[in-house]
Amino acid sequence: MPDSDNNKLIAPRWDDSAAAGMSEPELLKYRSNLLGSDPKVTNYGGGNTSAKVLSIDPITKQSVEVLWVKGSGGDIGSIELEGFSTLYLEKLQQIKELYRGDQFEDEMVAYLPHCTFNLNSRAASIDTPLHAYVPYKHVDHLHPDAVIAIAACQNSKAITEQVFGGDIGWLAWRKPGFELGLELSNIASQYPHLKGVILEAHGLFTWADDAKSCYQLSVDIINRAQQWLDTEMTGKEIFGGARLDSLSSEARRTVVAQLMPVIRGKSSAVQRQIGHFNDAPQILEFVNSYQLTELAALGTSCPDHFLRTKIKPIVLDYEPKRDNLAQLIEGLEQQLSDYRADYAAYYERCKHTDSPAMRDANPVVYLIPGVGMLTFAKDKATARIAGEFYLNAINVMRDANGVDKYCGLPEQEAFNIEYWLLEEAKLQRMPKAKSLAGRIALITGGAGGIGRATADKLLSQGACVVLTDIDQQGLHDSVAHFSKRYSADVISSFTMDVTDEQQVLDAFSYTSWCFGGIDILVSNAGIASSSPLEETSLADWNFNQGILSTGYFLVSRSAYRLMKVQQMGGSIVFVASKNGLVPSANAAAYCTAKAAEIQLARCIALEGAPHGIRTNVVNPDAVLRGSKIWSGKWKEERASAYKMSTDDLEEHYRQRSLLKLNVFPEDIAEGVYFFVGDSSAKSTGNVLNVDAGHAPSFTR
Repeated sequence: MPDSDNNKLIAPRWDDSAAAGMSEPELLKYRSNLLGSDPKVTNYGGGNTSAKVLSIDPITKQSVEVLWVKGSGGDIGSIELEGFSTLYLEKLQQIKELYRGDQFEDEMVAYLPHCTFNLNSRAASIDTPLHAYVPYKHVDHLHPDAVIAIAACQNSKAITEQVFGGDIGWLAWRKPGFELGLELSNIASQYPHLKGVILEAHGLFTWADDAKSCYQLSVDIINRAQQWLDTEMTGKEIFGGARLDSLSSEARRTVVAQLMPVIRGKSSAVQRQIGHFNDAPQILEFVNSYQLTELAALGTSCPDHFLRTKIKPIVLDYEPKRDNLAQLIEGLEQQLSDYRADYAAYYERCKHTDSPAMRDANPVVYLIPGVGMLTFAKDKATARIAGEFYLNAINVMRDANGVDKYCGLPEQEAFNIEYWLLEEAKLQRMPKAKSLAGRIALITGGAGGIGRATADKLLSQGACVVLTDIDQQGLHDSVAHFSKRYSADVISSFTMDVTDEQQVLDAFSYTSWCFGGIDILVSNAGIASSSPLEETSLADWNFNQGILSTGYFLVSRSAYRLMKVQQMGGSIVFVASKNGLVPSANAAAYCTAKAAEIQLARCIALEGAPHGIRTNVVNPDAVLRGSKIWSGKWKEERASAYKMSTDDLEEHYRQRSLLKLNVFPEDIAEGVYFFVGDSSAKSTGNVLNVDAGHAPSFTR
């Protein structure tokens, strides 16, 4: 049994009581989830599992053997039964006769739908033959770091024999597909003593005739590889030793917050990028080492790694000892230009006559000595996962280079995977991006009704959102709600008082650190007070001005500065009030501050236009439901001003409106969405009243 004190080893988690009574497909799901939920076994979306199951044919009512295998694009860690493709094993055997050789690999994929069992709509993956033709009931194909480290060694075959004796075979690198499936079938049939195979530069195949045995075998083989590596690595210098020390955690965050918006602006020409930062100990060990540059240049080995991370990362010219961040930023365009030229040359060297057009040539992975790793992609989850995959690649390089010599996949083979026509077809089938995909928003007053409704709208359209408020519990509840609804990747929060300059600066630094910059500011923090002029204290006046005027100035100034750094334009929306246009009795402090917001927005619109920064205003009126300002004294004060009960106030506002309608937070969110989206790309300095019609507020 593995040593439980060694956290690199996998602790077996198969529970006989949990598995009791499960059907064969349910056991496959159970095994898959156990394996896929451990990053030491495989990363998100990586690997695949299968089982050959006797089932009743819906037409003949006869028992037939059906291959259940992870469907295209699935993740074994979270897969449900509907995530598996199901195919007649007999038909899969029959299409062997149609195989015309290695040059015609791709045409075999078109035959897989003809093998579908029970009209299953889950598309079969290109890895289906790797499972279909192995003469065992259960097959696992995994990408554990420990095994890939052996697979990526220069002397991979000899080391496989040394570590596993006669238990595990070895196959030279081959792109996944029909030919590899046939090779696996041959080696498993010709050498029945083998329990699996290591595929050079790729990963591990294991097989058995029941689900539990297959799971236990996979865990055992991975642990044997890890134990051997740990023994061999004892006393050895990692990555040639440390060349420099890391900055403090706070200093690393400061560098990242300044650097990410610059990178984002310079790398978003093809698609808007969202960033992710990772400074795990293994990453710092790598970026601080003597071997950083030479190993990074070799690229990754496992196809799953470089499909996420590109052929290789970029190493930024940062020197933490002398903190040359300003010089790095100044020279960043040249570094990126050199990387793009190198990538284009790689494309030209390796392309085929039918290769897809070159994709975005910007890096995905940025390695920063003393700081860590940045990853940029079309969305936060993709950026985060790319970082996780490169962390796997670091682990592989660490061990492979420690026990032998690490070898990245030859660039032609890497290109053939990256620009595989089947991979391109998969990309073309991806759903169309949502209207705010790749955009980053900060919303003040994010714990209130309008703030939450606006966050909901922007998140639903693909934006990443940082909510700010002074209400910590409200922020916590909002983030928990939206994390469940959309995912934890796209929502975050920062406790901030809009009247505190340092807190505002810190909030925007956090947004840059968290997502890479900012595209949208929704300035929505609000309060309200009502009193006759002679009863309005200076404290009341300053309270309104501080939040509604000074606060809007501070947050818009920070957003404006950051948007200018990115050079990507941007949208600022002030949630003001009809009181900014039309005064109300007994509300001088509030109305004056709201009028200041509108005038400030117009000033920013003038200055921002040359930079593509648009500034507009949404004016709500009488948004009672969900609004925090209406839950306190303001509601009582307005009811008193109109000489009515607070219970009658909502109906009063409805009847006062021209359309005889109430206005809700979701209505304001729609107005904000209009101004931050591309449909208003030619609008700046405008005011949109969302008030169900209030004639005195008509803009002139």
